[in-house]
Amino acid sequence: MILGAVLAGGRSTRFGSDKALAELGGRTLLARAVDALAAQCDAVVVVGREEAPAPTLPDWPRADMGPLGGIAAALHHARDAGYDEVLTCSVDSLGLGDDLVAQLQPAPAYCESQPVIGLWPASVSAKLDALLTSDARHSMRAFAELVGARAVRLSENPANINTPADLMAAEEQSHGL
Repeated sequence: MILGAVLAGGRSTRFGSDKALAELGGRTLLARAVDALAAQCDAVVVVGREEAPAPTLPDWPRADMGPLGGIAAALHHARDAGYDEVLTCSVDSLGLGDDLVAQLQPAPAYCESQPVIGLWPASVSAKLDALLTSDARHSMRAFAELVGARAVRLSENPANINTPADLMAAEEQSHGL
């Protein structure tokens, strides 16, 4: 079983406002991310927010740990709830293919251009906990290396919305997907 986890606990400093609630084609980025994972996973959670169109989890071990805090929370939940793997994406990742899981299998693996998009075995939660509670570098690539994850070049490179200009460009390109 696969748990989808939308990482939505960032501060959106480059965006200037809560980008999870920004709209593209009349739908929030958060709703788009939840729907994209729901199409491929047995269940979806949103990490780092209190309100969302799916069950929510707080970051682990605390807020402001970056994407690894969200992934850690999702891995804990997956392990405790009996999921085998966690498919992660950021709230601002657009254009995740319908075959994302297939492209990333076998886990652990991540999108080489956006390492936050990944498929992680629930069993790596203890390794991530150890990383997050150590003085080692807390980065997606350090985590990926620690768990032996493969970098995968996806058939289509997902868009990443970091600024209002990125959102405007995605709106113009998608014509309201």
